[in-house]
Amino acid sequence: MSESIDNLKDAEKEAMQMEESRPRHVRRQSGSLTGGLILIGIGTVFLLSQLTGWYIQNWWALFIFIPAVLKLNEVWQSYQANGRFNAETRGSLIGALLLTMVGAFFLFNISWNLFWPLLLILFGVSALLNGRS
Repeated sequence: MSESIDNLKDAEKEAMQMEESRPRHVRRQSGSLTGGLILIGIGTVFLLSQLTGWYIQNWWALFIFIPAVLKLNEVWQSYQANGRFNAETRGSLIGALLLTMVGAFFLFNISWNLFWPLLLILFGVSALLNGRS
């Protein structure tokens, strides 16, 4: 048992060293880029609303997309680091798609009767992706 604990500690040290070997400006840039894109997107929607009179009834639903975009950023970072989709990446991808779907339902006033079939499809895609390990 102590050997497995030692192996886990070694793996954790290697992961920490890989993260530390990445330049700090690259790590910060990723978060800044995501946050900046989110603010630009929300500001663009509000600007279009003011300029064109186009009105979003459930504008608050835009804020549901913020964690979805952050999850998609996690997916991209994990994919770049590993070169493939692992279990964690697939989980983050499914979470991002689920949040995006909920946000779209609120934002565009889509009938919730469509939610359950789409949710089943999403879980089916998840099962297929997890079966490809």
